[in-house]
Amino acid sequence: MIRTPLRPLARILPARAKGENPDAIERENIRLRHEEMRDKARRRAEGRLLVLGATFFCAFAVIGLRMGVLAQTEPAEPRTSAAGAGILAQRADIVDRAGRILATNFDTHSLYAQPHEMIEPERAAKALVEIFPDLKEERLLKDFTGKRKFLWVKKKISPEQMQAVHDIGEPGLLFGPREMRLYPNGTLAAHVMGGAGFGREGVHAAEVIGVAGIEKYFDDRLRDPAQNHEPLTLSLDLPVQAAVERVLAGGMSLMNAKGAAAVLMDVQTGEVISIASLPDFDPNDRPRGLIQGNAADSPLFNRAVQGVYELGSTFKIFATAQAMQLGMVSPTTIIDASPPMRVGGFPIGEFNRKNYGQISVSDVIVQSSNRGTGRIALGIGAERQQEFLKSLGFFDPVDFEMIEASGGKPLLPKRWTELSTVTISYGHGLSSSPLHLAAGYAAIANGGRYVKPTLLKQDRPQEGVRVMSAAVASESRKMLRGVVTEGTASMGEVPGYAVGGKTGTADKPKENGGGYYEDKVIATFASMFPADDPKYVLIVTLDEPVETSGDKPRRTAGWTAVPVASEIVARIAPLLGLRPKIEHTPLADITLTSMADGD
Repeated sequence: MIRTPLRPLARILPARAKGENPDAIERENIRLRHEEMRDKARRRAEGRLLVLGATFFCAFAVIGLRMGVLAQTEPAEPRTSAAGAGILAQRADIVDRAGRILATNFDTHSLYAQPHEMIEPERAAKALVEIFPDLKEERLLKDFTGKRKFLWVKKKISPEQMQAVHDIGEPGLLFGPREMRLYPNGTLAAHVMGGAGFGREGVHAAEVIGVAGIEKYFDDRLRDPAQNHEPLTLSLDLPVQAAVERVLAGGMSLMNAKGAAAVLMDVQTGEVISIASLPDFDPNDRPRGLIQGNAADSPLFNRAVQGVYELGSTFKIFATAQAMQLGMVSPTTIIDASPPMRVGGFPIGEFNRKNYGQISVSDVIVQSSNRGTGRIALGIGAERQQEFLKSLGFFDPVDFEMIEASGGKPLLPKRWTELSTVTISYGHGLSSSPLHLAAGYAAIANGGRYVKPTLLKQDRPQEGVRVMSAAVASESRKMLRGVVTEGTASMGEVPGYAVGGKTGTADKPKENGGGYYEDKVIATFASMFPADDPKYVLIVTLDEPVETSGDKPRRTAGWTAVPVASEIVARIAPLLGLRPKIEHTPLADITLTSMADGD
């Protein structure tokens, strides 16, 4: 930079010649130089402010754009995804109504191999097979000596197995942290729990996700970090569940049944205290589903929720209840149950070709008359029958907290003819699950309100929709009590606990849709107790039972499902806090007299 001299001779000399002050020239030059420096500093500052302003503008524009993008996305809870996290999202515990553990978490490890770091792959493969008998030595050796740089050996191992692998001393065998789902009660309530497995997983991280049952239904809630410390409380009662499953398994074996199901439901709250399906499985080692064949043959199949069956004469009480609700009949109204009876060209018969003749509506239920129920149903009509059954939930899957419940959709006739009206009134032509039947009977037991079954613990009774009057429900309960005291369920009586209920024996349809088996039935007993003021409804269903203690095989519910249900009530009633009522017998007529002197 070339600066102008403060005292230039070209100007100083002429100024002296003219007699002017040369110092004024220097002062003027200094002033001009200062002004130039000030202008340059101002321009530099203005440039910096401009750049800073542009930077702030761009930053706020980016932030505003990002906020706009976030505002358009779906809200989601943040989840840990950093490398090295042991579990991406720990699951909350599941407990029964008293806080007993049904499902919890267990810290364990996975086992993986890095073959390129292995020293003695042959020895390692042989040692691993001794620890894990399900592994194949040839396969392991092929993987260990191949080109693979990583492979899983076991996704879950116990602490004892981990120590055994560690003792092998092979540097290419490594462990990763895992948290597995543990069901400490084993097979107990297996279908309710369903099971869990691994979702996203890596060497140092894995997430546990529900794969079936309530684990899958409440998967988001169980994995929610905000609720992780709060266990999911179910309505199940563990001791009651254990008693129901134990008796049901024994009954299934004694009655030579293919499968069995039971539902115990609180009639006021809708809480399912126990729900069982046999055969079952261990959710700690959940088996694979069937690839071919009938899905109902798999232990994973939940007969209480997914199984839809024709439940036979258990439906008869719905027909008489609706008829009483409509004012068509009373319990004492006489019904003609005499043969013959034909509807749509098809004969309507009775079990063992019985002829009940002229009987009351109460006796139609107690004696389980098909013709009597059919004649009542004809008076009701198809349209009104459909409306009533729909109000009881028999047209849709039960809204229940299990992922499998959506598969339990009732099978309805394609055309609801006059014949359908009659056959459905005594439980044929409409297939539903035992859970549907429990909800229907609960409406009779609680005074006429439909309550939705639930697996979650409730604090108060449900205010269900009224489907029948309290008077009709009361008369229906008396009829059901009569079935046990003098009808087809005489083996259902439990000393100290008055039981009311209805038997149902339905021929089992063939898988290919070609009619019914002659020697295979679905036997059901729908009961409530105590009958005078019901607290619980119990449904027991046996698949293909046959009782063989007599001269000939017996398959009806009175001989198969009823004794099993009776034993269940006897076992669980004390566990439920129900005190037995002792019926006092009248005293004999005995007269006390004083003895005469000398006698």
